[in-house]
Amino acid sequence: MIDAAVHLFEDCADKNGGLLDRALAETIHYIALLGLSRSDFFYKSAFYGGTALHMLYNLDRFSEDLDFTLLKPDRQFSLAPYLGFIQNELASYGFHTEIAIKEKTRQTPIESAFIKADTRINIIEARVAPSLVQRIAPNTVCKVKCEVDINPPAGIQSDIFYIDLPISFPVRTCDGPTLFAGKLAAVLTRGWHQRVKGRDWFDMVFLINRNIPVSLFHLENRLRQVGFYTEDRPLDEVTLRKLLEKRIEDLDIELAMQDVIRFIRNPKDVDIWSKDYFRYQIKKLQVQ
Repeated sequence: MIDAAVHLFEDCADKNGGLLDRALAETIHYIALLGLSRSDFFYKSAFYGGTALHMLYNLDRFSEDLDFTLLKPDRQFSLAPYLGFIQNELASYGFHTEIAIKEKTRQTPIESAFIKADTRINIIEARVAPSLVQRIAPNTVCKVKCEVDINPPAGIQSDIFYIDLPISFPVRTCDGPTLFAGKLAAVLTRGWHQRVKGRDWFDMVFLINRNIPVSLFHLENRLRQVGFYTEDRPLDEVTLRKLLEKRIEDLDIELAMQDVIRFIRNPKDVDIWSKDYFRYQIKKLQVQ
């Protein structure tokens, strides 16, 4: 592994509290994005989701996957032509990885691929102390999932961001209001009852307190696409707040906390969580 990759891995390890498996995944995130930037991928797609918030907006939680959305629907889009760019970039930095398309078992608007890396081998290459390497079980595999929404709803807005590690390169990313619309759609529609995703609620609070407004237009289109919002009238701020109030009332706080604490450095950061706390937060919600 070349020096630039080792230094990047060390930076990621510091940010992740010394957790080596997460440092490896995050290092792969950076270099995979660099590889994609050498193609035409970001002419037609934008970075999206929790990892985009973590890397570009300084969201203080670990995020596992690389999520993207096409800028406009294209059912013929395939990730396959871009995997070589990722593979070659990782290899040039000294990583040992395998990349493959995830075969679909049913028709969905999501194209997926997995980057797989032997955790122990790559951590040894990163020159980690042998005493720490021994803590990693043999044959442990680091998996990074890459997903692209090929049928995005209308209203996506994007900007060019620059990432400076391991070198400076451009990445087209959904703007803040678009990212927030995606997060609120997830809060409203994903993880009911036993599958609560506390990460969505954590990210929602982060965006509210960064004073980033939500794109009502894009949120409405997301909710209509999945059949969650079917009213004839456009989604307005009053209706959105009522939907969020209902979702808070039904939220299992304990399950939400159990989900998110695996991804944050200090579990006490969510000790404040309660239904009243989330009601307080959504009062500060801004719309666009």
